[in-house]
Amino acid sequence: MNDNLLHNRTFADREIGESASLVNTATRDDIELFAAMSGDVNPAHMDAAFAAQDMFGHIVVQGMWTAGQVSALLGTRMPGPGTIYLDQTLQFRHPVIPGDVITTTATVKEKRVDKRIVLLDTVCINQKGELVLTGLATVIAPAEPIVWPRMPRPDVSVRRHNRYEAFIQEARVHPALRTAVVYPCSPETILAAIEARDEGLLDPILIGPEAAIRAAAKIAQVSLDGVTIEAVANSRAAAVRAVEMGAAGKVAALMKGSLETAELLAAIVDPASNMRTGRRISHVYVMDVPAYSKPLIVTDAAVNIAPSLEQKRDICQNAIDLLHLLGIAEPRVAVLAAVETVNPRMRTTLDAAALTVMAARGQIRGAHVDGPLAFDNAISFAAAKTKHIDSAVAGQADILLVPDLEAGNMLAKQLIYFAGADAAGLVLGASLPIIMTSRADSLRVRLASAALAKLVSERAQAGMVQP
Repeated sequence: MNDNLLHNRTFADREIGESASLVNTATRDDIELFAAMSGDVNPAHMDAAFAAQDMFGHIVVQGMWTAGQVSALLGTRMPGPGTIYLDQTLQFRHPVIPGDVITTTATVKEKRVDKRIVLLDTVCINQKGELVLTGLATVIAPAEPIVWPRMPRPDVSVRRHNRYEAFIQEARVHPALRTAVVYPCSPETILAAIEARDEGLLDPILIGPEAAIRAAAKIAQVSLDGVTIEAVANSRAAAVRAVEMGAAGKVAALMKGSLETAELLAAIVDPASNMRTGRRISHVYVMDVPAYSKPLIVTDAAVNIAPSLEQKRDICQNAIDLLHLLGIAEPRVAVLAAVETVNPRMRTTLDAAALTVMAARGQIRGAHVDGPLAFDNAISFAAAKTKHIDSAVAGQADILLVPDLEAGNMLAKQLIYFAGADAAGLVLGASLPIIMTSRADSLRVRLASAALAKLVSERAQAGMVQP
């Protein structure tokens, strides 16, 4: 029989005792896809720590996933296309765990000629021969033969976002970070600050026009009880006041509210601000890309429009120092260009080669730096092998140093919207970390940005690196 075609068996063709089977393997992805579809996020299925205390002692597959195997069998094989499902009884006899191979069998028990009704015994057993499900299905069998092309299974994958969990948990251990929230005059920015406070990450001071702040909090439906408000007239005054508090040591971090990024950065880089260091300030996206095996930094996608070679050196060092704080002793930096060979007509390739030499000579410290590398061979071993690239960075980059802001912004947004990535934002290179969140950020991303700032501040104060 052609496996690319579905064949049914009509009511007239069904015989008492006739059976058919279907075999499927239960996986962890099945659990998560079923949870996403049905909303069944019972921790007995999703949380190993909870399940360890449950009666079975381990994660089990949702029972209705197993029942779904019966539906698949009836609809595709026994009786097959044209079948109308009327009723199903279910008795769950044994838990199914990820890795179990489930054989589902339907056997004709009874036929009722008047309405083409067929009753079928339905059973599921695992690879050990243990009965996991029994039941009785009642269907209307098709009257006419049907042969139909088999549709391919949807190509669906599970996106797991867990790259942030370790440092969010670590950040929660320490006291909340005193943070100036600059001009939080939108519901989104107020909510971000209060969420981070409630998670024990930030101790916010809200700086801006008090009436506007309270109006935003009312829309966001959050209470400002116990939250300090530093009242100033407008966004520019809020930026200046936040920088003054940062320079005076009254806060340990800044958080961008609903003012323009350029307005906040202008106050920070003002020569009179006392927040400048010997470094160029730069932005990092710390990205959780489900298809990549570890956190990935993209820099700079928000601050430096067309950085010079000297500025790229600072951008690179800022990102390296951040990963040192996160416990990566020798990050791998891929200096991106359109090609992986030096071309005198392409300035980005010349800069990349120069940065590679600067790292070799100690002008960039604490990392493996290589470039020029195209995006594909920076993150894919297979792509690097195809191009015969021998590099300590190719295929396993921790940091992607982009040519300019436009390229970085497009790359980051493509990873977010096409690859399902999360992107926690920070500005580095000033005397304090600056949290950069977006209205589109999920709670997970907002908390990750706050946690990163907290770790940066604490470890910088401990003398580990410049923030």
